[in-house]
Amino acid sequence: MAVDMRLPTFRSDSRSVSLFDRKGSKDLVVPGDVITTDTGFMRGHGTYLDDDNLTASVAGEVERVDKLICVKPLKTRFNGEVGDVVVGRITEVQQKRWKVETNSRLDSVLLLSSVNLPGGELRRRCAEDELTMRSYLQEGDLISAEVQSVYADGALLLHTRSLKYGKLGQGVLVQISPSLIKRQKTHFHHLPCGASIILGNNGFVWLYPTPGQQDEEAGGFFTSLEPISLSDREVISRLRNCLLALSAHKVLLYDTSVLYCYEVSLSQQVKDILKPEVMEEIVMMTQQKLVEHEG
Repeated sequence: MAVDMRLPTFRSDSRSVSLFDRKGSKDLVVPGDVITTDTGFMRGHGTYLDDDNLTASVAGEVERVDKLICVKPLKTRFNGEVGDVVVGRITEVQQKRWKVETNSRLDSVLLLSSVNLPGGELRRRCAEDELTMRSYLQEGDLISAEVQSVYADGALLLHTRSLKYGKLGQGVLVQISPSLIKRQKTHFHHLPCGASIILGNNGFVWLYPTPGQQDEEAGGFFTSLEPISLSDREVISRLRNCLLALSAHKVLLYDTSVLYCYEVSLSQQVKDILKPEVMEEIVMMTQQKLVEHEG
């Protein structure tokens, strides 16, 4: 039986400078740090007054809008906004609605009137549609959706009216911190390595083999159950380990960073990517390529 042994080695702290230090445009604070002693600022979320000093109550980055100062936590539950792309799991089927777990404080809501009917029909939902809700989506199904609105209590109202949203088929779900997902115009990417990725703003990332022909008549409910080739499974497994490596080192996730990390990791076996010393080397080389790309 082969045993993989690694001896402890001394490594100098040669991590590259973070984007915050390099640009100098963000301030990171921890609880108890004094943000400002000026009394002309208003207190926002994540702050409190201590002897006329505006002090941080959470660890995060300081955001200033005119005279309002707040602290955005680095690690928190997902606070959705209108237009956010999310990946979620159906947890309950209720009357004319589904409850969806989206990594937020409350379960999100997907109404029966907010989904496409099979065949793309445009009509009012009737009692027959309500009785066949489980044939569309049932408990445990994964979906991609968009935030339509936010209720007063913070719960999210979702919709899947576009054909790019709907039920997800075969793939791998990776859960990371929502603060590491970079907001972009599109969160659906077909990578040149042969796999596709959905970067949900809620921290749920979906990896799946790039589909060939999309069946538009299915209305977003059709999922292919054909066997996935070994090469596609290896690509998806490598991308999963790259995502975990980047998130462990707090690197912002978007299509370019994921693709660079994948290219750098090709010299390593898939199972070796998550070894601490290999992970640090891959992430460091990825950060260097990102700096060169941005420069």
